[in-house]
Amino acid sequence: MGSSLKFGIVGCGRIAQRHAEHINNKGVLVAVCDIVKEKADEMAGKYGAKAYYSIEDMLQSETAIDVIAVCSPNGLHAQHAIQILSAGFHCLCEKPMALTVADCGEMIKVAERKNKRVFAIKQNRFNPPVEAVKRLLDEGRLGKVLSVQLSCFWNRNPDYYHNSWKGTLALDGGTLYTQFSHFIDLLYWMVGDVKNVKAFMGNYIHKGIIEFEDTGVVILEFNNGAIGTVNYTVNSYNKNMEGSLTIFGEKGTVKIGGQYLNELEYQNIEGYKIENLPEGNKANNYGNYQGSMSNHDKVYDNLIDVLENNAEISTSSFEGMKTVEIIEKIYSSAVKLS
Repeated sequence: MGSSLKFGIVGCGRIAQRHAEHINNKGVLVAVCDIVKEKADEMAGKYGAKAYYSIEDMLQSETAIDVIAVCSPNGLHAQHAIQILSAGFHCLCEKPMALTVADCGEMIKVAERKNKRVFAIKQNRFNPPVEAVKRLLDEGRLGKVLSVQLSCFWNRNPDYYHNSWKGTLALDGGTLYTQFSHFIDLLYWMVGDVKNVKAFMGNYIHKGIIEFEDTGVVILEFNNGAIGTVNYTVNSYNKNMEGSLTIFGEKGTVKIGGQYLNELEYQNIEGYKIENLPEGNKANNYGNYQGSMSNHDKVYDNLIDVLENNAEISTSSFEGMKTVEIIEKIYSSAVKLS
């Protein structure tokens, strides 16, 4: 049984297709907006929605919408979300929530003032092995967390960045924002807040293609005393290799791996074994490359549950902001090598 909630979408690019599909399954897609007329027209035609070519027009005309999903480039998330919230609509914001903590704060401030919700998207939290390990941590089965290792080894070739906002500092922001913010979110969600950061970064084979790093190594000290590393790159030869998180606790060690944190690769836990994990959703497939596991359906389920049944929000705007804060800390501490 679908919801009667009415939705709009701002930005009709690649990720918006996935939003439109889930909205169509679970609610009603009323309006879409893109400054590229063809993109808006195509999506509107496919789902019987109305096409707009400016966010201002859409917000003025569509007073009956409940929620608007922001699927525009990263650097426009804050601006678009603030316009949406100011106009009195709930907002679902693609990752990253914004490119600065200050912008996230403004979004939250407007939402509070207008008594509206900002939903952040953290779809990796719904991966079955991730949910299972989070439960273990919450139940204290691993004891105190001592250290963690996050590995993000993906491939993004020149074609991915060609003729796109991706790769620009202003609209993309950096590899941690666009490729790996979901992974950083999991560090915050599972281990806790970060106190201290050191990092080295370089752009080794994307010079002239992107305006920031294609590789980074990060050392983290968490507030709870745990230490950790993040080793990330988009230079894995020819294809994605892995997205993994290893956690060393007093009473157990676990590794969530696969290409995008979708498999429980290793577990050795005192008096306990994770068993019978359901199979997760497949990765977002973008032709030549794959993204994270696609759990947007669960994001929408939670959003509808929150707005219709006052359920608990699975990814609040505060947590969206914390991810941005950690990424900002990493970038501001980084020594640029090449």
